Amino acid sequence: MHFDFRVVAVLAPIAIAAGWAGFNIFRAALGQIQNFMNSRDA
Repeated sequence: MHFDFRVVAVLAPIAIAAGWAGFNIFRAALGQIQNFMNSRDA
């Protein structure tokens, strides 16, 4: 079975960028939630 690695070469950077963006968004959202919880307790 032959696999075309050009597909990987095109999709890999897109997948990495999407994963990195998702990670940053998740981290920012988590910080916002923590700030909300801390400000609510005070």
